[in-house]
Amino acid sequence: MEIQRESIFVSALRSFCKMFFAVCGIFLAIIVMSLLYNSISDTATSPTEAKTKVKYLPDANGNRESSSTSPVILQISVHGVIGDATNGIDSKTVQNILLDSRTGDFKNDRVKGILLHMNTPGGTVVDSDNIYRMLREYKARYKVPVFAFVDGLCASGGMYISCAADQMYAGPASIVGSVGVIIGPFFNVVDALGKVGVISKTITEGLDKDMMTPFRTWKPDEDASLKAVTAYFYQQFVDIVTAAKPRLDKTKLIKEYGAKVFDPMTAQEYGYVDVADATRDTTLLALLKQAGIDPSHTYQVVELEPKSEFLSTLFNSKSPLFTGRIEHTLNTGAPQIRDQVAYLYQPMME
Repeated sequence: MEIQRESIFVSALRSFCKMFFAVCGIFLAIIVMSLLYNSISDTATSPTEAKTKVKYLPDANGNRESSSTSPVILQISVHGVIGDATNGIDSKTVQNILLDSRTGDFKNDRVKGILLHMNTPGGTVVDSDNIYRMLREYKARYKVPVFAFVDGLCASGGMYISCAADQMYAGPASIVGSVGVIIGPFFNVVDALGKVGVISKTITEGLDKDMMTPFRTWKPDEDASLKAVTAYFYQQFVDIVTAAKPRLDKTKLIKEYGAKVFDPMTAQEYGYVDVADATRDTTLLALLKQAGIDPSHTYQVVELEPKSEFLSTLFNSKSPLFTGRIEHTLNTGAPQIRDQVAYLYQPMME
């Protein structure tokens, strides 16, 4: 009996065809899913749809109570870089949290107070200021107390945001301070480029449009407007901090403390924080008292986290799979910059 053996070429061709049609099937399924997702999104998405999901946190006794009627303390975690939604928190995220805290399961004024859980090195002026003002407006509109607890680091933009709090507590291993503003750094490489025979030309319209460009010799005082902007934001920062923290001497802040950071006991002595050597639970209990909530009765501590946008990112035509566009970036160790304007005019509190 003769056994017909398949050649290596035919076997490889068969395997290739199987793999090819399997990939085509997966790709077709993704396209169908995208069409279904877009059609559902177009009909089901509404402006009032919640942008966050609820996470239940332990109360001062370590319990995660579940109730649809009990009072609620909203914890907002100001962690990571302010202005970076991927590695921290930005003003849009906080806006969605505050809006969702008045709707759905939290309507009828269930939120009775806000606990800011701080652990941040700072971030952009714009996001720090926006978050600060949103918290102030929320506090005034709904008559709820806001307390801040520093669990690690509260520097610069974190200090700015904490000024929306009625009281500020700090853990024993915390670092507090850094009231200052920075733009830059700027580098000038014109001499180095000249040595290797490289020249550049930038075409601009508008006086000083290319200010502080690294590819030509800087003109005298061309950084004057940037210094003025930095001074403006710094003065605003100082005014907000000293208005919110009356024990913090304004003259000493400017002339002695500057952008230094301090341990919690020193920060309490100088007036940066109200209570040092605290815990999250002692801060929460003080907030409950201020909000008129009996801690022996049922209450909830919740955090509203942004919903995952994986599907929407994949299917809303931003994915390279559907657009065919691939963006290339070079990591230089500095914050990623879209253009020179963003670089020049994005003051940082860090």
